[in-house]
Amino acid sequence: QVQLVESGGGLVQAGGSLRLSCAASGRTITSYAMGWFRQAPGKEREFVAAISWSAGNTDYADSVKGRFTISRDNAKNTVYLQMNSLKPEDTAVYYCAASGIRTAVTERTLYDYWGQGTQVTVSS
Repeated sequence: QVQLVESGGGLVQAGGSLRLSCAASGRTITSYAMGWFRQAPGKEREFVAAISWSAGNTDYADSVKGRFTISRDNAKNTVYLQMNSLKPEDTAVYYCAASGIRTAVTERTLYDYWGQGTQVTVSS
């Protein structure tokens, strides 16, 4: 079992930045691909970013390309999401997830473990 705990969310003005962290416990995430998803009120949970187990590959939703960066520190068992140039439409609960498939997967159903989420609110 892998337990995931997100942190770093908050309220920020449009154009600002936040860095989300996802701390894993229970098992090393070295062999897992990791991803970030988000869910806005009344909408389905959507893919944001993913990183392969070795950090050799990343993938991003078109809506965040060039603004968000996913990274991982396997020694710290932690994954990060650096979010720059934030927009009001980025407002959502952000979830960290771990997949036993080692490549950077975008499909939500391929993730095995999920965190509880952290709220990100971007004001205009």
